[in-house]
Amino acid sequence: MRSTLHFGIIQLQNRPWATLAENCRKVESLGYDSFWVGDHFVNGHNPDEDWFDGWSILTALAALTHTIRMGALVTNIIYRNPALLAKQALTVDHISQGRLNLGIGATTEHDPSHHMTGVEVWKTAERVQRFREVIEIVDHMLRNESTSYKGRYYAITDARMKPAPIQKPRPPLTIAAIGPTTLKVAAKYADTWNTYAGWNLSRKQTLETLHERCDQLEQYCAQIGRDPITITRSFLVGLTDEKPFASLDAFRDFIGRYRELGFSEFIFYYDYPAMSTDKCLNREMLEHIASEAIPSLKTKRPV
Repeated sequence: MRSTLHFGIIQLQNRPWATLAENCRKVESLGYDSFWVGDHFVNGHNPDEDWFDGWSILTALAALTHTIRMGALVTNIIYRNPALLAKQALTVDHISQGRLNLGIGATTEHDPSHHMTGVEVWKTAERVQRFREVIEIVDHMLRNESTSYKGRYYAITDARMKPAPIQKPRPPLTIAAIGPTTLKVAAKYADTWNTYAGWNLSRKQTLETLHERCDQLEQYCAQIGRDPITITRSFLVGLTDEKPFASLDAFRDFIGRYRELGFSEFIFYYDYPAMSTDKCLNREMLEHIASEAIPSLKTKRPV
């Protein structure tokens, strides 16, 4: 039985605060399920453009909204201490009245956040080990009043977490993963696994890539005795050659293809001029999809 479909919007924080707030309220009023921001020190594709801190924007938006779920897609581990991240998540969970989706990713050695924040560039093996330790610390701290942990890269002693999060047993974790090691972390800890296929891949290449990753995730779940159905599969849309917003029919066809792979959450870029309007939502398509496509897709009987 397939999971219920969910549709989210990611708005990069390269707009004035008033615009970000207006856009978030609009997305919420249209009935989308989630609203996301980025979490890099700058826009890695255009470091000179205006850019706000992701978690500060997320916190403010959580206070302005009422029903939509909120998150960072995804939290950058380069310059975020995992114990502090757990405390930030706890705080936003309360500000949002239990609407936080906690997204975390390992990022890459190409992220300018390393140089701009004075953190040395980690080799791949170190990066994925740090990623695992961050996830382990955050997971444990959000479930318990006190946590002590000693890993290779991070250590905390009697870190206190009061009050407890509103969401039980903790705010849901969205883990971004594309490679074998991070997929193993997702298999163990994720409530939602988020991925993208790659840059500028064709439809055939995208489907093949995601099919392979889905198979890997299922294998890793089997190794630890976890039912893969308990992990929601989430797809960040807009980075491949496909054009899901060329028309409503193109959108429905796009969703159907990835639904067959088990993806039930789709997150779309909104109001990002660097992307074409057939890959990134503008205001008109944001409204059309919400009113004319999503309701019928959500009520379509799962198979």
